[in-house]
Amino acid sequence: MSQQETVLFDAQGPKARRRTMIGTVIGALFLLALAVVVVLRLAGQNQFSMELWGPLLNPGNENFELVWGVIGEGIVNTIKAALVAMTLSVVIGTLIAVARLSLGRYARIPLIGFVEVFRGLPVVVLVYLSVRALPDVGIDLRGWPGGQVFWGLIIGLTAYNMVIFAEVVRAGVASLPRGQREAALATGLTNGQAMRLILLPQAFRVMLPAIISQLVVVLKDTSLVVFVANFDELLSQGESIIRNLGNPIQTFTVIALLYIAINYTLGRLAQWVQARQARGSTAKATGGDDLVPVRDGA
Repeated sequence: MSQQETVLFDAQGPKARRRTMIGTVIGALFLLALAVVVVLRLAGQNQFSMELWGPLLNPGNENFELVWGVIGEGIVNTIKAALVAMTLSVVIGTLIAVARLSLGRYARIPLIGFVEVFRGLPVVVLVYLSVRALPDVGIDLRGWPGGQVFWGLIIGLTAYNMVIFAEVVRAGVASLPRGQREAALATGLTNGQAMRLILLPQAFRVMLPAIISQLVVVLKDTSLVVFVANFDELLSQGESIIRNLGNPIQTFTVIALLYIAINYTLGRLAQWVQARQARGSTAKATGGDDLVPVRDGA
């Protein structure tokens, strides 16, 4: 065992390693036996028949094209709702963060309360209120592209995620060296210009992996609308297929795999961006690049 590992925890002796190996084998055998039981039960109920899987896997099936057309529409609507909600969340969250950083100690208290209230509410409650309550108070969004339910979902997701991003932006700006702001002010920039031109661009570079990772959460949260109203996102489209074909296990398995594929791709993208930023930071550190631009004649 390496020295680094022994710093993190005590090195196991021969008996401990043997017990760990036995426990691992027993656990693996239990999971394997459980999987076998599940597969046998499903096979006994004819759940592996092509009659149930055919519309999803067999291009020659008469329903294959129609089913994947419905699923494709669901994917497009899910991604569209997630991207719109994410964009609004980042923009509004940035404004909230800048206001919180710019206000005085006591002036920011109402804003902090606002952030804490929305952070404490479940997303499904915000989606329900946005979809169901807005029409009751006279806010009619049916004439907007996408309709009332689409924008109700967007508003609910934005209301929750904007305060999350406000905290992410605030933390990103706070993580920068204080000398960045002071150097910017020394060049003659105002507080607003220093924030807009110097601090926020650096903070966004730091936050970009977190923003992409949060998109995974927003994308999954679009499915909450299925409990509130009818909107043709991916999960709702899966339920529509099940109502017509009666294959819930097969359809939900495919829907789950699609969610995993999309979210895994976004996760890998966030890791790639983070690694690229780390290489860029190393290059800047070795090259001695200044982060704050200097005006001519300053």
